[in-house]
Amino acid sequence: MTSNFLLLNSEKTEVLIIGPKTSACNNLKHCLILDGCSVNSSSSVRNLGVLFDGNLSFENHISSICKTAFFHLKNISKLRPMLSMSNAETLIHAFMTSRLDYCNALLGGCSARLINKLQLVQNAAARVLTRTKKYDHISPVLSTLHWLPIKHRIDFKILLITYKALNGLAPQYLSELLSHYSPSRPLRSQNSGNLINSGTIYPTMFGTQTHSVSLNLD
Repeated sequence: MTSNFLLLNSEKTEVLIIGPKTSACNNLKHCLILDGCSVNSSSSVRNLGVLFDGNLSFENHISSICKTAFFHLKNISKLRPMLSMSNAETLIHAFMTSRLDYCNALLGGCSARLINKLQLVQNAAARVLTRTKKYDHISPVLSTLHWLPIKHRIDFKILLITYKALNGLAPQYLSELLSHYSPSRPLRSQNSGNLINSGTIYPTMFGTQTHSVSLNLD
């Protein structure tokens, strides 16, 4: 960094140690020396507005989204009697839906418990917008508004990114992560458009096995 006339600001530098849950609690015990500066590891760090924790559970990130979203929803609910349906929906999309959708592809592997927290935010927003009572069933309301539930919004984002990567509409570094499945011998699945799931490649006593995943966007 010195050769490039750059200095490391230890107050603005964060280090995150990623590992199993058993090591997450030990993050604060590590101290690294980077370019002569002492930097302590943190339990969570922020990158492009996303909070990452040591075991990549995104629990802190989801909690932050819910806290901010409910804050804005409380203010919108006070203004709702004075707003038309279209204006209220615009506010909700601007202050809440945008936060629920931001980088939501990262939440594809999160637990149902965490995804349900985001779903409660969307349900509350739909109730405020349509003035639905607290104990009324929310699924018909979401369907009327044409709002996909949170789990399906995440799946849709992942499928959309994959489709763009396969058709040259995404950055090159994303397209390079995808590989088509080509069996070693003629199989009925060779022309089905399957992809190799590189995340599940593991060595065995018979060599390296790969699993394929099917992507059907028709």
